[in-house]
Amino acid sequence: MARFTLPRDLYHGKGSLEELKNLKGSKAIIVVGGGSMKRFGFLGRAEQYLKDAGMEVKLFENVEPDPSVETVMKGAEAMREFQPDWIVAIGGGSPIDAAKAMWAFYEYPETTFEQLITPFNFPTLRTKAKFCAVPSTSGTATEVTAFSVITDYQKGIKYPLADFNITPDVAIVDPDLAETMPKKLTAHTGMDAMTHAIEAYVSTLHCDYTDPLALHAIKMIHEDLKASFDGDMDARGRMHNAQCLAGMAFSNALLGIVHSMAHKTGAAYSGGHIVHGCANAMYLPKVIKYNSKNPEAAKRYAEIAAFIGLKGNDTTEMVDALIAELKKMNASLEIPSCIKDYEGGIIDEKEFNSKLKDVAALAISDACTGSNPRQPSQEEMEKLLLACFYDKEIDF
Repeated sequence: MARFTLPRDLYHGKGSLEELKNLKGSKAIIVVGGGSMKRFGFLGRAEQYLKDAGMEVKLFENVEPDPSVETVMKGAEAMREFQPDWIVAIGGGSPIDAAKAMWAFYEYPETTFEQLITPFNFPTLRTKAKFCAVPSTSGTATEVTAFSVITDYQKGIKYPLADFNITPDVAIVDPDLAETMPKKLTAHTGMDAMTHAIEAYVSTLHCDYTDPLALHAIKMIHEDLKASFDGDMDARGRMHNAQCLAGMAFSNALLGIVHSMAHKTGAAYSGGHIVHGCANAMYLPKVIKYNSKNPEAAKRYAEIAAFIGLKGNDTTEMVDALIAELKKMNASLEIPSCIKDYEGGIIDEKEFNSKLKDVAALAISDACTGSNPRQPSQEEMEKLLLACFYDKEIDF
């Protein structure tokens, strides 16, 4: 038996933020990131819509990119003091992910972060509050997923939290919010969404319910991401839908080792963070090559290639065509081909190599590895990471 879970209601299209007026409750806390939602007026509108719904509203602001365990605990404490019956998270993946984790600690103060790290080990939620997510970026799709990524900065590890309990009750996918994204963010989140869809399609847990969502998302992203990056707001709106479809697919089919590697390299180095979407974009071509040694995975990569109109005489050529097309997309989006070139070389080569064994082991143990179509050994994961650092070709 398999399970397919989505939010109870998903509102989409321009102006759908106004649906906040129709939430039923007495108190709502809004969890938000930096200043962009305030600067562009969306935070004020959300607050007013909730007041129009008859609710008392409290703000929890300044959730940082790659939210920390400490921020989650502070937010949960604010919720325990305010006692909301709606948690409304608005912005990029970071405030929404943080709010999901806050939700668990709000309802179950005795729970430990270590307990939540175990996949699908959350307590039953909705004993105190329901959850509404309003994304402003077109990539993470956390508004429709059973996932949250929280960073333990003391350990330098990003933890993917996974449980169907944290799938939001309501998602509002309003493209007006996505129009505020700068170009680099548009590129990174777009390739994050592409990675979600491709990994979902080849996941060992893919099914008839997830496959159509993944394929259609891949096609939309392939057609619209570059135009969105170049400022076409119609394409930006379609990308907002595409990333959501990709999220529906991967939340139920799960992911693979592109995400395992991105999670465990993201906060591991003293030079700076590797932005999640950029990491996925850099690693995806290498992982496809590695996974294609599995005949079933190769067949499914070839199906993706055919679906987006690529050509080849056999499965191997179709897989290579897909890899080449993704590299071409990365180049057109000004995404580097390897970690060594990331942000002008901020990740130190010696530090990378000194931490290689530990990062590889952590990537293998990541929650996303189990559904990858090929299970890497320690040696293989180290080779993959080196290939991603130096942009080496791999054949193992």
